[in-house]
Amino acid sequence: MEINERTKLKDILAAYPWLPEALIQMDGRFRIINSPIGKLLIRTATVGDAAKKAGYPVNQVLDELQKLIAKHEA
Repeated sequence: MEINERTKLKDILAAYPWLPEALIQMDGRFRIINSPIGKLLIRTATVGDAAKKAGYPVNQVLDELQKLIAKHEA
């Protein structure tokens, strides 16, 4: 799966269902993913939206996602 700033979070989480816990461990601000409002927002949110909300540069979030996925697949 190609992941960029326009990739929908719902698509990433469908492909990698273990990812929310890994993101929460990375930064507690990602706990919103498991909240009721987070579940609503995930339907339309992109990686770029999540990065902005968490206060990270998009490139950093993309790099971390790639690292987490590569580590999990190894």
